[in-house]
Amino acid sequence: MDRDGLRTSVFPRDQPDRLCPSRTLKAALNATDADIIHHHALWLRTLHYAHRSARRRSAKLVISPRGMMSAWAWRHHPWRKRLATYLIHPGALAAVDGWHATSNEEADDIRARGFAQPVCVAPNGVSAPEAAARDAAIAHWHEACPETATRPVALFYSRFHSKKRVIELIDLWLERAPSQWLLLLVGIPEEYSADTLERYVLKNSGQGRVRAFNGLGRPAPYVVASLLLLPSHNENFGLVVAEAMASGVPVLVTDTTPWRAIARREIGWCVPWADFGDALAAATAEPADQRRARGDQARTWVVNEFSWDRSARQLGEFYATLQPGP
Repeated sequence: MDRDGLRTSVFPRDQPDRLCPSRTLKAALNATDADIIHHHALWLRTLHYAHRSARRRSAKLVISPRGMMSAWAWRHHPWRKRLATYLIHPGALAAVDGWHATSNEEADDIRARGFAQPVCVAPNGVSAPEAAARDAAIAHWHEACPETATRPVALFYSRFHSKKRVIELIDLWLERAPSQWLLLLVGIPEEYSADTLERYVLKNSGQGRVRAFNGLGRPAPYVVASLLLLPSHNENFGLVVAEAMASGVPVLVTDTTPWRAIARREIGWCVPWADFGDALAAATAEPADQRRARGDQARTWVVNEFSWDRSARQLGEFYATLQPGP
């Protein structure tokens, strides 16, 4: 697919799905004449292809670990990490010419693991949604979950995974949130499915206070939210945080995400998990016009600070340092 001079190719994933092998991607990388090969994520067979291709033609190898360098991530299923290091993509991490981090915190994580290669810090880009997309999303969510049209909504929008503390969030919500609010859980099923979460809510007498939906194939639900909640153990960036703010939604996140600036600017809340319940009570008790003002200020800040043009320029300059000369 070609767009604005950029060619994008899509390759099917083979089995086993978890390791992400792809014969067609492997063949394409074997045939590439690229000077720089940039791989996203770790622990996947595709990194082996990128490493082998870069070594074969003396290209530079850059990796975006996408949160997988954090201490929490390395402690989670550590045997899988050891297996991947030695069998799935042997030698790839030691052969990296440069790293791409999406935050200073992620760059620190890379250094803490002992890697000394150059690191480029270039955050993900974000832009405000267009009016037509907003209208379509509003219509979708009002039909799928009619309560979103009549009640203030706190939104969790992320993977259904223990890293995100989704179960703990449900417990905290039922304990601390006002009953007139709705907690809307929308995500990609991983450790939990939407049905599993709905059953957990019913088991804990939370009927009518929490709804859970599989987010695959649905528009982003920021448009029906008054507040975004992301209580993760760790985030390298947390794109949903930036996207929520770009949609004018204030956010409440844990301080293990790289968003302490929102607390300093008073455009949202970034607190330790131990204080999340108090912050949740405060955020939901705040007058609606005050929350909207926070969201408006957050949108202005994030759209200016996290543009795709800026991130692309930072990465382009980084590539040039790895590949000197004309």
